[in-house]
Order: sequence, then structure tokens, then C-alpha cells
Amino acid sequence: MKKGILLVNLGSPDSPTPKDVKKYLGEFLMDERVIDLPFVARTALVKGIILKTRPKQSAAAYKKIWWDEGSPLIVISERLQSKIQKQVDVPVALAMRYGSMTIKKGLQELVDKGVEEVLIFPLYPQFAMATTETITVFAEELRKEHFPQLKIESFPAFYNKADYIEVLSHSIKNHLEGKNYEYLLFSYHGVPERHIKKSDVTKSHCKIDGSCCVTPSKAHEFCYRHQCLEVTRLVAQKLQLKEGAYSSSFQSRLGFDPWLQPYTDRTIERLAKQGVKNMAIVTPAFVSDCLETLEEIAMEGKEIFHEMGGNAFTTIPCLNDDDEWANLLAKWVNNWLAI
Repeated sequence: MKKGILLVNLGSPDSPTPKDVKKYLGEFLMDERVIDLPFVARTALVKGIILKTRPKQSAAAYKKIWWDEGSPLIVISERLQSKIQKQVDVPVALAMRYGSMTIKKGLQELVDKGVEEVLIFPLYPQFAMATTETITVFAEELRKEHFPQLKIESFPAFYNKADYIEVLSHSIKNHLEGKNYEYLLFSYHGVPERHIKKSDVTKSHCKIDGSCCVTPSKAHEFCYRHQCLEVTRLVAQKLQLKEGAYSSSFQSRLGFDPWLQPYTDRTIERLAKQGVKNMAIVTPAFVSDCLETLEEIAMEGKEIFHEMGGNAFTTIPCLNDDDEWANLLAKWVNNWLAI
């Protein structure tokens, strides 16, 4: 069977205009694995409240980070795709879970090239309902409806793979070379606490009580919180970070339900108030820089830190299309091809 690869990232509006942002947010937030409310309640919240106010604010934020070539996340993902394609002998397509670069188009592109077996590669280190799961479930729905002849396999979360930790740690070390910093904050995208409990295959382990994430369990295979904290632990170990000079936090919460804590914005504020003058921040839930890293962290986070008395605020880029990262992805793909 001829094989092919479909890289899948989050997505982006077609432009930083309120109209395009509204269309994108509508698709994104109506996903039942993003806002996991009953359809009627989700519709009332998204279309009745969020989409009446949020698009204009988000469009202004997108304008701040938009590149001449387009959306940073899209451009970076395309560069990464190109580097991987040069190292593998099968077609590598790129799709987004939301927006105009659809998964259906990506699968069709591969089918048109004669591909019969596809490796779906979600570009997320950690498993989450709102990222990996929605991609794999939606891809299977598309297969059944439009591509019944295709065989589809998904690449699992790679948060604890030794070679990934090596590449991530090396990137962090390189970007901090020569920088004077006292504290390194690992900021991960937040999710509602209920997502963690819904993903618990044991239905009893995940209590989010400070101990469950460090107590061995089958639940960890699908526990976003555990996987984030494990990335921090493994990188800290690799870089020999001093205890008390680093921690994890969660950003980008939405609504009033309990989300994973501590919150990144409040953590930045607290550290500055406690006298940290020089801090660095890395965002390992993302592999490509996007609105959440370029605007929320590099701009808003920096502003909070300075307002609270901090001096130097160093933002470490995502892995993006770094050669070592592209090489690692190509290696994983070639390992799959060899099976």
C-alpha cells in the first residue's frame, strides 16, 4: 500500500479581519471537544455571546502578529512540511483542524497522489480532547464518509519521547545562551478541569489534587495535565534546572468554569511582585508560534511583568521549523514507513 503523511495543526483565520476571525472562531468554538456543552447551550454561548464581541478583539490581536506572508502558524507549518518532505520518500500533506486548509482537503491531496494508507500526525506533544482527539475523531468521520478505501493511523502523543525532550531542551538552552534570567516558566495552553476528568480512562484516578499526576496510572496516557507536567520535569532534569527556579502554568482560559491552574498571567504577576527581575518563558504545548505565544505571552505577558516591576522578559520561540525538530519528525515518519 502506498503511504502518505498528513501533518495537522490547529488552524488560523484567512486574514486578521473581524469577518474572517468570526468565521474561524465559530468553527473552532462550536467543536464539541473544545466547548463540551450540550449543543443548545454551546450554540447559545458561542453564537449568542462570544461571537458578538470576541471577533473584533481577536482580530486586533491577530493584526499585531500577522506576517507579510500570512498567518505565522500557517507559514511556519508550511516551512516545517517542506523540510520534512525533503527527507522522506512519500507525500507529506498539511492540514488544519479549523479554517480553510481542511483535513478533508489534505486527505484528498494524498488520495490524488495514490496514497492508500495515511499517518495522521497531530502537531501537539500532549494529548487533549480539544487537540489530538478532535483531529483523530474528525479524520475517522471523514474517512468513513468520503475515503472508505483509506487506512488511517494516528501518531500518538510524544511528550515523553527522549529524542523530543532532547530537541526541546537543546532549543531552550540555545535561546537562553547569554541571557541573564533567574526563573524559567513553562506555560501550557489551559483546558477546563472537566476535560481532564472526561479523558480519564480509569474514571477514578484524575482528581487534580497535586498527587494524581505523579502517581503511576493508565490514566496518564490521556491526561493532558500529567503530560504537561512531565515535559517540565524531563526538561528540567535534562537542563539541570535548580529547584525553585522554574515551574509550570496554564494560559488562555475562557469562561468561568474551573480551568487548570496556576494561571500564567497571575503567575507572571506573582513572580514579579516577589522580586524576580529577569525571567524567561517557554510554551511547550505549541510546536508553532501563534497568537497564544506571539501576542498573549510575548506582548501581554511582557507588559504584565514590566508593570509589576520586572526587567528582562525573555520569550523562547516554539520549535517552529528548527532543523533539529524537522529532522526528528522526518526520523519518526521514516520509522513508521519502515514498519
